[in-house]
Amino acid sequence: MKVVREALAGTLESNDLLVRVSPGRGEGYELVISSEVKHQFGPQIEATAKEVLARLAVSGGTVVIEDKGALDCTIRARLEAAAMRACAVEAADIDWSKLK
Repeated sequence: MKVVREALAGTLESNDLLVRVSPGRGEGYELVISSEVKHQFGPQIEATAKEVLARLAVSGGTVVIEDKGALDCTIRARLEAAAMRACAVEAADIDWSKLK
């Protein structure tokens, strides 16, 4: 999925995160993570984000995550929502069986 516009998902409330996906340069993506718990969970947050972005085949964008202690399930949901919005993809257009 190619990033074509900027999109947001989430909040900056406690136990949530704000994800911003915007068009970038090149074919891959740039991942920037800011977290209050990065010293403890930084590698796990990064691994979860990379797994979701790879599964959705996101390219050509910058992904900024501002984490406030979100669980993995929240990270996944926010990333999926922001990526789909940024790539102008409707849920009906995705073959969800291939994304498991």
